[in-house]
Amino acid sequence: MSENEPSTSRPPDVQTVKGPTDPAAPLVPKIPPPGPAKPQVGDSRPASGSEGAAGNGGAGGSGGEGGGGSSARRRRRRRGGSGGGGGGGGGSAAAGDSGGAQASRSGQGGAGQGGSGGKGAKGGQNRGGQNQGGRGAKPKAPRPVEATLVDEDGPVELDAKTLKKRSGRQRKGKAVGRYQMNVHVAEDASTHIAILEGRVLLEDYVSRPADDVGQIHGNIYIGRVENVLPGMEAAFVDIGTPKNAVLYRNDVHFDPDDVETTGSERPRIEEMLKNRQLIVCQVTKNPIGHKGARLTQEVSLPGRFVVLVPNSRTFGISKRLADNERKRLRQILDRVKPAQHGVIVRTAAEGVTAEEIERDVSRLLRQWEQIAALAAKQQRPALLYREPDMAVRVIREEFNTDYRAVVIDEPKLFDDVHDYVSAISPALGDRVQFYDRADESLPLFERFQITEQLKKGLDRKVWLPSGGSLIIEHTEALTVIDVNTGRNVGSSSLEETVFRNNLEAAVEIARQLRLRDIGGIIVIDFIDMEIKPNRDELVRVFKEALARDKTRTQVYAVSDLGLVEMTRKRIGEGLLESFADQCGVCSGRGVVFASAVIGVD
Repeated sequence: MSENEPSTSRPPDVQTVKGPTDPAAPLVPKIPPPGPAKPQVGDSRPASGSEGAAGNGGAGGSGGEGGGGSSARRRRRRRGGSGGGGGGGGGSAAAGDSGGAQASRSGQGGAGQGGSGGKGAKGGQNRGGQNQGGRGAKPKAPRPVEATLVDEDGPVELDAKTLKKRSGRQRKGKAVGRYQMNVHVAEDASTHIAILEGRVLLEDYVSRPADDVGQIHGNIYIGRVENVLPGMEAAFVDIGTPKNAVLYRNDVHFDPDDVETTGSERPRIEEMLKNRQLIVCQVTKNPIGHKGARLTQEVSLPGRFVVLVPNSRTFGISKRLADNERKRLRQILDRVKPAQHGVIVRTAAEGVTAEEIERDVSRLLRQWEQIAALAAKQQRPALLYREPDMAVRVIREEFNTDYRAVVIDEPKLFDDVHDYVSAISPALGDRVQFYDRADESLPLFERFQITEQLKKGLDRKVWLPSGGSLIIEHTEALTVIDVNTGRNVGSSSLEETVFRNNLEAAVEIARQLRLRDIGGIIVIDFIDMEIKPNRDELVRVFKEALARDKTRTQVYAVSDLGLVEMTRKRIGEGLLESFADQCGVCSGRGVVFASAVIGVD
């Protein structure tokens, strides 16, 4: 799979060169507001009955004329077909509403931009007129910037040779790949994403509603410093969530001219931040349990091919790319890199043209200008930018020619994802498939045995192929994994039996860490081995298995007690936290006390 870089932090597989912070960059960017507001993708996407070009209006007819019916299009695409059909490129009702809403916000009347008649234009005209009349209407608060997923100019036109190369391997007209992504939308509107390698479940993602304060990773806020703690080298920041977020000293972006300090050491946090100060910050870790979210002031905006780091001189190229490709991309980066901002080129940029990279950079720059303009208007904590839907975000990070299909069981999400993939990677558009629940005998996750594997992923005991087992226990401080031989009695010596059992355990532990998304400190109690080369080989195999995990890990040597200590970057909730709540009887202790002994009810 492609890199799974954290969407709001520097990818671990990128070699970066970081110069001094731009002294001219303010903490709250004072960028003048841009021209007339452009329709955001979230507002201007065509309705399900239209294939017309949304956003700037169009010459086509109604939603039904813009590209056939959505149901017919889904039937054609269900097995990876190309879809199509339809006449003009008319705007949709959604586009009309978008234009009307923006006219309302700007205080101008008139019809919505995208309407070609009917509901869209009418809605836009009414809303614009009402706002123009101004009969006691309260001005609306600025809306946070939505992630712009598709370039306004459309996809870059590529020659047939390049398209064929990017379409990936095929066998008998069907796409071939190691992985498959299955996307299920539940009745409560949560999105559930499962990634399979063959039939084996590798990773699982669960999204919450957009207003869930526990799922804010990647969002950008204007926050107010509430309390600076020199002894902790941290500050608590109010970003409008129930719990204040924490900003550590090394994550503070400061202007050297505003700080009085001696020597070359980084200033103390109380010299960089003051109480009640407004700052622009980004969430790098979701709130977990009683801990608030973690913040950074080094904001980053991820695109398909690059990551924009505003007000920074950071630049780099993924180390996963070959040397000759890195050299080619470095030449492109030297031409397109903005003067005041940093850029990191992602692994997904392999083989893409200079025009595609330039468009990605330009789109992210426009997005940052909107965020900066919105930040300059705020006087209190507020959301400035919201990350896109989980499905689109995972596809942006993961989807490439290694995937044979993305299967989605919800019509609207399928349309959105198909349009997005067709725009950024036209050669892979046919790999987005619709799973019609009404026509299939089994639900999507039952069809591919995902539910069964998820249940096993929640068990504390995991069986190994040769009869051994793992016991996985979570605590507040760390996660402990115990390796047992179980029914594995071997056939030769004890050392050989233990060695083979430990190797099986190492591979399975690497898979379980990804599946359960276990983060933080992890201690593994492998079975003791007497021969040192066997211990060294165990660590080598374990690191090799972890190399496929895109989340940053660090493994230490086997200790004298036979323990392997490691860390894995934690971003949000793990699999267990996503599907389980604390027991109301034992309060998470896992035991019920004997009332006859200690006298409790």
